[in-house]
Amino acid sequence: MTERTFSMIKPNATKKNVTGGINALLEQGGLKIVAQKRMQLTREQAEKFYEVHKERPFYDELCEFMCSGPIVAQVLEGENAVMRNREIMGDTNPEKADAGTIRKEFGDSIGENSIHGSDSAENAAKEIAFFFSEMEILPA
Repeated sequence: MTERTFSMIKPNATKKNVTGGINALLEQGGLKIVAQKRMQLTREQAEKFYEVHKERPFYDELCEFMCSGPIVAQVLEGENAVMRNREIMGDTNPEKADAGTIRKEFGDSIGENSIHGSDSAENAAKEIAFFFSEMEILPA
């Protein structure tokens, strides 16, 4: 089933200038980038986006990191895009991620693992709506 998912290249990856390498792995993995924009998150945007983690001990550090430099927000499309993107990203911990995955190749730590991806179709829809208007996304 063709579906869409949300992906966000994190500040540590944009700082290292590896956006192209990450995009290449996404595309080689069968996903099509149908919308993409580079932007700087405000603290308020980071807090709202990661609101689900508000009670977790890493919340403040995460929000601080996510507004420390530019991010690249993306809409990806493909067969079972949510699951496929998660496979291409690899384990949250780059040390445990499989070779050839984004987090293994470009991640620095669990917190600075280079990429965020939606964990469900429902969250993908919410996350896409948070960053993009319909006008910014190529039609299916």
